[in-house]
Amino acid sequence: MDKREIIIAGASSVFEASGFRGVGVDAVLAPSGASTRTLYKHFGSRDGLVRAVLEKRHRHFMARLEGKNPADPFADLFDQLQLWLDEHGARGCMLLRARSEYAGASAEIVALVRTQKAEFEREIARRVAQNLGREDPALAVQIWLLFEGATAAASVSANAVVGEAKRAASALVALAKERSQ
Repeated sequence: MDKREIIIAGASSVFEASGFRGVGVDAVLAPSGASTRTLYKHFGSRDGLVRAVLEKRHRHFMARLEGKNPADPFADLFDQLQLWLDEHGARGCMLLRARSEYAGASAEIVALVRTQKAEFEREIARRVAQNLGREDPALAVQIWLLFEGATAAASVSANAVVGEAKRAASALVALAKERSQ
């Protein structure tokens, strides 16, 4: 792993545990052993590092969704969320936490999160269209809300809420299929 990736990995764990803006640069760099000079060399700024962490996190998450269970793409979506929470912990969505912390401080970070969330919404819409044989924007939003809600709820409850969201999504999909016939 090169130095840039080591810094991103270390910063990611610090941001996950401690948030973004309330933690100092020294604490962010401590896991990687990098200096502030190295931070600026690779990322240009602290916000550049935050963007790199968010980009890597999003790419990693989206890669997890690629074709694991095409027979049931919605169950797969929630199964992948369950696995993600089991591996990374249930602290809510890192992207949304970053968006919240940077709302008044960095339009770039807010825009990045908006773009990433829009990509995820399009993935859900693609799954809906593929599964139903037609677009259903309302169903896509409902499943997205269940997913985001389960992610948030797991941070204050048990990860079992993901299973409940999965069942709710399955019921919504079944209803949409019935209406199509």
